[in-house]
Amino acid sequence: MDFRLQASDGRARAGILSLPHGEVETPVFMPVGTLATVKTMTPEEIGATGSRLILANAYHLYLRPGIEVLKNAGGIHRFMNWQRNVLTDSGGFQVFSLAEMRRVTDEGAVFRSHIDGSEHFLTPESVMRIEEAIGADIVMAFDECTAAGVDEVATKRALDRTIDWARRCATERTRIEAENPSNSQSLFGIVQGGMFENLRTESARRTVEIGFPGYAIGGLSVGEEKPVMYRMLSLLDTELPRDKPRYLMGVGTPEDLLHGISRGVDMFDCVFPTRAARNAMAFVRSGRLNLRNKQYEFDLRPLDEECGCYACRNYSRSYIRHLLRAGEVLGIRLMSIHNVHFMVRLGSDAGKAIREGRFDAFRDEFLGGYMEGKFLTVA
Repeated sequence: MDFRLQASDGRARAGILSLPHGEVETPVFMPVGTLATVKTMTPEEIGATGSRLILANAYHLYLRPGIEVLKNAGGIHRFMNWQRNVLTDSGGFQVFSLAEMRRVTDEGAVFRSHIDGSEHFLTPESVMRIEEAIGADIVMAFDECTAAGVDEVATKRALDRTIDWARRCATERTRIEAENPSNSQSLFGIVQGGMFENLRTESARRTVEIGFPGYAIGGLSVGEEKPVMYRMLSLLDTELPRDKPRYLMGVGTPEDLLHGISRGVDMFDCVFPTRAARNAMAFVRSGRLNLRNKQYEFDLRPLDEECGCYACRNYSRSYIRHLLRAGEVLGIRLMSIHNVHFMVRLGSDAGKAIREGRFDAFRDEFLGGYMEGKFLTVA
């Protein structure tokens, strides 16, 4: 992997990631395809949004369909017929979310499957082998995530464990590359440290000392107030290398994407756009539309008159509202296509503004319209 920083505008950055399945311009929003699918969308439809990089989840793919199925298919790209880039999360957050079904030790994490209750044991080494078999272009180190309310002592303990696991992941990646020199996966380290500035700084410095092609920021958007998340991002902007990509994990509302870019973040992912689509919510420049509202019953305008996605080019608010109220899957599909396109385009437009030296004006104009109307159009 190669990362070339092309332009800066304040703290905002624009660059190019060169990956095995093509170049990716940053800042970039990555649609979430947890189980090798972005919900309700075909890979061709994802590509039509302009996306060049999607996220899948090693934990979920390990449980279903299973690593042997993916190996037999020749990896995730062939399995799902996606010829562009894939990033896999290691599953650390999923283990964290299974609070009542897992036990974490220095060696690894024992957990019970949310599917059938079977017991599994993940270590940094086994996660690296799982991600190798999946065949993603960017892979995440195994980490221990903490919730927003965890005290400093417990957060420090998780931080130390995450650093130890990061070293073990890096060592295992070296073994994998020695065994298979053609393996071109790039391993990102993950910065933890909760909501404590001293621990965030310590985590960043110790992770950078290990040395990775890129750095992810984990453990945010786990229940903390937004100003706290923004403060942590501002802090880390001064700690993480400028010549390496920065990835804010699990964050991706329109406003958070722009606030993150303002603080030096390059990469984002979030399930919110497709989840919002399944709940009849569309992102538009003037806020969010709730298509359940009766005011759209006779509205023949597209979801967003400034959008060029397939849904907006061909269908009206009235028709999509009808589909959603009737329980027709096409309604969710069209909403998903629109929301994913909106987020991918927002990242691309932000990058263009950075390259032209007008990012602050772009951000303020967008947020002025979006945040003003955000709640006015939601029942």
